[in-house]
Amino acid sequence: MAQLVTRVEDAMIDAIDALVVEGVASSRSEVVRMGLERLIDEHRRRAVGAEIIAAYRRTPETPVEAAGLDGATRALIEEEPW
Repeated sequence: MAQLVTRVEDAMIDAIDALVVEGVASSRSEVVRMGLERLIDEHRRRAVGAEIIAAYRRTPETPVEAAGLDGATRALIEEEPW
């Protein structure tokens, strides 16, 4: 495993230490890894979302397709045992 060295403000260290004390993570390193994993995942999800939007803009739904989806959605909701 590679090592990453960085500098952070004292307030951030205090917040990281608080997360460790609260049991969110077992160490400062774990807190940083968790944060980086979340940042990477959010970035990936935004990129995928942008690609989906671009695809719909290239090939928008037809009114018939949209109406079919509305009907399917209503059917799923009606099946729920609210």
